[in-house]
Amino acid sequence: MKAKRLLSFIGVCFLTLVFFAGLAAQNGRFTLEQVMSYAFPSSLTPAPRGDLVAWVFNHQGRRNIWVAQGPEYKARQLTSYNQDDGQEVGQLSFNYDGSLIIYVRGGAPNRAGENPNPTSNPQGASQDVWVVPVSGGTPWKIGPGSNPVPSPTKNEVVFLRRGQIYYAPLKKGSQPRLLFKARGRNGSPVWSPDGRQLAFVSSREDHSFIGVYDLDKKQITWLAPSVDRDRYPVWSPCGKYIAFIRFPGGLSMGFWGGYPYSIMVASLATGEVQEVWKCPNNTGGFAQYYPAETLRWAADGYLVFYSEHEHWMHLYSLSLKDKKLICLTPGKYEVEDSFMTADGSKIIFNANKNDIDRRHLWEVAVKGGPLKQLTSGEGLEWAPVVTAASQDLIFLCSDAYQPAAPAILPRGQTKPKLLAPEMIPPEFPRQKLVKPQQVIFKAPDGLEIHGQLFLPHGAKAGDKRPAVIFMHGGPIRQMLLGWHMRGYYHNAYAMNQYLASQGYVVLSVNYRSGIGYGYDFRTAPKQGPRGASEYQDIVAAGRYLQQRPEVDPNKIGLWGGSYGGYLTALGLARDSELFAAGVDLHGVHDWSLRARRRNGGGWEIRGEDLMSMAYQSSPVADIDFWTSPVLFVHGDDDRNVDFIQTTDLVQRLRKLGKAHLELLILPDEVHGFLRHASWLRVYHAAADFFDRFLKNKK
Repeated sequence: MKAKRLLSFIGVCFLTLVFFAGLAAQNGRFTLEQVMSYAFPSSLTPAPRGDLVAWVFNHQGRRNIWVAQGPEYKARQLTSYNQDDGQEVGQLSFNYDGSLIIYVRGGAPNRAGENPNPTSNPQGASQDVWVVPVSGGTPWKIGPGSNPVPSPTKNEVVFLRRGQIYYAPLKKGSQPRLLFKARGRNGSPVWSPDGRQLAFVSSREDHSFIGVYDLDKKQITWLAPSVDRDRYPVWSPCGKYIAFIRFPGGLSMGFWGGYPYSIMVASLATGEVQEVWKCPNNTGGFAQYYPAETLRWAADGYLVFYSEHEHWMHLYSLSLKDKKLICLTPGKYEVEDSFMTADGSKIIFNANKNDIDRRHLWEVAVKGGPLKQLTSGEGLEWAPVVTAASQDLIFLCSDAYQPAAPAILPRGQTKPKLLAPEMIPPEFPRQKLVKPQQVIFKAPDGLEIHGQLFLPHGAKAGDKRPAVIFMHGGPIRQMLLGWHMRGYYHNAYAMNQYLASQGYVVLSVNYRSGIGYGYDFRTAPKQGPRGASEYQDIVAAGRYLQQRPEVDPNKIGLWGGSYGGYLTALGLARDSELFAAGVDLHGVHDWSLRARRRNGGGWEIRGEDLMSMAYQSSPVADIDFWTSPVLFVHGDDDRNVDFIQTTDLVQRLRKLGKAHLELLILPDEVHGFLRHASWLRVYHAAADFFDRFLKNKK
């Protein structure tokens, strides 16, 4: 009898333990709606006077401008767009006295001249320049266009429309007008300090000129026109000189770089142009394309610029007095965002110095010297700006648990605080997230590859859990040990956290050709259409997961978008035995098709040999071996990856009939889905797909 009672007691205890273990596991779960309930900040912009800063919050597809005024910096919403309509808000700038904010609403047209309209609104959509008073009130529209640049001295603005520069007074009811007529596509307008002249770039197929338009005389002066590509003009503080960057002319330039370049300085009085510095090798292009401001004119006759000529993305200053070049940020790390103080004496920047899979803020004098670290720890900090009056530091930040948010670090203090903590809602599951672990493994050729491992709460050896590998796009991107600074990958981080909460082991892979690990890593040989060398890093990630004691080696999936979609399809085509299922978001599937449709495809794919190599480096070349199930996701107004990439591959797979395939097509959506509802729909479909094919849930 006693034995029966003891067994009954033990049984109750066991059931109780099982119940609470199940409850604990359930408590580690959350919904996609909860983990994507944040408001993502972007376009952080300081006013030219006072202690005022503005930014954009994208709160579940509702995009609005917010401002904060010192010394209290109490955040308040300035606009009231209340629909998840996919209409972007950005490109913020203040007028000369900080009383108005000029911004752009709507997306740029595609090659057919169609603006993004992801709700399929019968009224259509447009991209327009708008103005809103900082004090509040109803915004007013200036007219169609983008890239507004306000005058530094008056209430007037120039902006771009269809490759030309337009002008408008900042007054309600004013009508914009074409500022001048000139051949080519004219852009990159920069006002002179006195607001009476405008430097710009005139792009003309295989070359480009720097022009200066005099608003009083209504005439254009070309600065040392040549057969080269002249770009990125900046004015000297005195307004007498313009510095710019000169690349060799040619039919096209790829985003990956690999070009010689020079820094030139032109005298407006004499028309003379002098080469003040020449890059010692062919590493130009990417370091000038990627940063928001690649060249600045600082105080005391210094130029500050980005360069990769020492094989890491660094900031340099050049004294125009003695032509002395100073590396402001020496070492094996990469500089990303930067901001120059109003007096031109210091640069605030973020970098992965001493913490290669994160970003922190640093300060350095333009004339060189020791670096001062401003933020540290296990978070990420980016997009630094400094207020004009009090020199308070404002930036965007996140960590493994906290999504991106604006924060302030008052001058002289060491502890930042969030500006709008209420925009992280109560339902956001901060306490249920997992902290991704840095993992490093080797590819077959010995190259070290970094990744972030998301282990579910309670994961242990012998679990035999399904696993998923995530691959970023670009490929010039880097996933980090926390919520990402780009909206697309901020969402991807949320999805990886969600999959981990559902019991998946998730590995995010920073494969070769990405940023963060130096020039040689980013420009690794035989990548993409020239051999797909980065694919071996994905195979290595799969083998790494197979050795993890928590993972079922037969249940490893792939997912990613754009370049990550390409690698997903490549994995399923080449190694269906290793990769059991995949979710491919708008991936490139045939490099040769892209090259034919896009003048070399952005990779200079020309000639019979390169076209053949591009095809062999594509998923379409190996689909005879593709047996794993796949979900294809694509918006049919994709401006980055042509929709035909998915159309073509699906027809080929249907003809073979070996692989189960599913489709989620989003009419009128673009590459980086514009609607919050689209992201939720895509991620729900992806999670359901993995549940059915990796967990065998029907």
